[in-house]
Amino acid sequence: MEGSMQTITSADFQRNIGHYQDRALVEPVLVTRNGRERLVLLSAEEFNRLKQRERHSLLTSQLSAADLAEIDAAEVPVEHAHLDSELGN
Repeated sequence: MEGSMQTITSADFQRNIGHYQDRALVEPVLVTRNGRERLVLLSAEEFNRLKQRERHSLLTSQLSAADLAEIDAAEVPVEHAHLDSELGN
């Protein structure tokens, strides 16, 4: 579903909700209100797919010594060295 999304107004959505419910089974539908993005209607299948990809955070106190050692030893790949300037150093 990447890359394709129909954009409609909230008034059009209200007038044609059945149509856009069906459309959302094929591609996400972006609903605007007063020209601003307001919500996205998508299929339950796509929502569940996205939820499965959701990242989970841990406190550093929840990491094992081995995890912390791996993080400490990690190095940024050379091809991303240009991002160092983003740190303001």
